[in-house]
Amino acid sequence: MMAEKKQVKTSISIITQFYPPDYAATGQFIYDLAGALAQEGFEVSVFTGMPGYAFRQTDVKHEEHDNGVFVRRTGSIHLMSKRIRNKVFGSVLFIARCVVKCLSKDIRGSHLVLTSAPPFLGLIGWFYNKFFGHTYSCIIYDIYPEVAVRLKVVALDHWIVKFWEFVNRKVWDRSESLIVLSEPMKQLLIKKHKNLACKIHVIHSWADPKFIIPIAKSENWFAKQYGLTDCFVVLYSGNLGRCHDHQTILKCAQSLTSRTDIKFVFIGNGVGSQIIKQEIGSGKLPNALQLPYQDREVLPYSLTACDLSLVSILPNVGDTIAPSKIYGILAAAKPVAVICPKDNYLREIVDEGNCGNCFDNGDAQELADYICWLADNPHMQEKLGKNARKLLERHYTIDQAIPKYINVLGLRDQCPDSVEQNQPSFL
Repeated sequence: MMAEKKQVKTSISIITQFYPPDYAATGQFIYDLAGALAQEGFEVSVFTGMPGYAFRQTDVKHEEHDNGVFVRRTGSIHLMSKRIRNKVFGSVLFIARCVVKCLSKDIRGSHLVLTSAPPFLGLIGWFYNKFFGHTYSCIIYDIYPEVAVRLKVVALDHWIVKFWEFVNRKVWDRSESLIVLSEPMKQLLIKKHKNLACKIHVIHSWADPKFIIPIAKSENWFAKQYGLTDCFVVLYSGNLGRCHDHQTILKCAQSLTSRTDIKFVFIGNGVGSQIIKQEIGSGKLPNALQLPYQDREVLPYSLTACDLSLVSILPNVGDTIAPSKIYGILAAAKPVAVICPKDNYLREIVDEGNCGNCFDNGDAQELADYICWLADNPHMQEKLGKNARKLLERHYTIDQAIPKYINVLGLRDQCPDSVEQNQPSFL
């Protein structure tokens, strides 16, 4: 006689310092991933910090259910200062609290997923695996300390770099799987750690086509609010930091000051953003507008309040980071102009989708010529934008990514639906 089927659930605990309402792209990424895993039937929890970027929001709960996910936030003071030492202290404090809080099995879940923000967060997985046999996986957004070395923030032979590499090796050796966001990132890790080749997996980022929907500027309240409806708008949205090529963008904008029908809009922060802000403040960029990071609910409007969006990356860091902003641009159905070296994987994305153009670092004039051409050819704006949206829907949505995450995290056999279908029980 057949007994009632018993549903098996796997509890997944994701640890990340940043999570909405923070503006950090890493937090938005985990928000989507956690929600999608929850929709697949898994019990998902997120352990995170209190908002750092979105410091104006004071009504955030320490515990809440949101997007099908149980979110726990550790109490902390706001340390999102521009001073690096304050950021480091905030990260160390967060990691220390994670180590203590994860003593609770409820918080650890049955499998830990650790992000690379902040650095050394993977030590939590190493610790609980070594002393408690707990399994974990790592999602690597940026490959540090390689980024810092290539940007000449720190020397290759510095003790910090050697220590960091030592920690990475220990953490990654014990992990069940390592997830990176591009093929060049995978190849770099394999080059540095050949023994890890079998556990490194590439899963591209995504954008939600149901959340970001194409909106005409004439019907977009954000575009109306900032006077963007009657001009050709070139948008850079997100962090413009040390890894991004702000100089080419700045020179391009400076060369187009005589085109009163073209406006540059910068949304976000970073070292490059501060330089842009100074140029605007001094009156050297009358054709530019700078705005702060926008709340998540504003993104569908800010990303569609333009006619062309920019992505940039410096030549020497193309295999250490993967700009996720390109996927939101595709979802918004906007043409994209990418500033990157010739061998960068972003060129393959743009070429495959026929959704824009790519430019060498430093080639500000060619970028300016392209902007003028696109501004004078509205029909091409529409065509390239539609191509961008189609490319996203074909390859870069959460629906396409989540089965890969289930496989890589070793959850396929434990998926509630498959377990319920395949596992008989008897009286």
